[in-house]
Amino acid sequence: MKEEDKKENRIVGKHVYGNFYYIDLEVASNEEILKNIVIEAVKLSGANLYEIKSWSFGGEKGGVSVIALVTESHVAIHTWIEYNYVTVDIYTCGEHTDPWRAFEYIKNALKPKYYTVNYADRSSPNL
Repeated sequence: MKEEDKKENRIVGKHVYGNFYYIDLEVASNEEILKNIVIEAVKLSGANLYEIKSWSFGGEKGGVSVIALVTESHVAIHTWIEYNYVTVDIYTCGEHTDPWRAFEYIKNALKPKYYTVNYADRSSPNL
């Protein structure tokens, strides 16, 4: 197999995920605002939005979940209002995507007092 064929057949996966603590509760509890944040994050990542769904959950451990299915994988936010806590999960495939731009945008929109971030290279080996 030629070198250029190997590169073309390689899967490039980039997975950025993290936790936000002590976030802006007005934003974190608003389903529409969060949905718009995810839509903008998808655009900034260079991914292509396929479908977006959101849910608002009441009760003691209520919050909001927003999941965007992109042709390159997904972007998800889950909030727990009672705990002032958010998880963010951005997984994109392809050289053209940048999940870090999406993560930074979401972080700036939710304004956590502190956060953790992790990265996993989900690419296939270059055989």
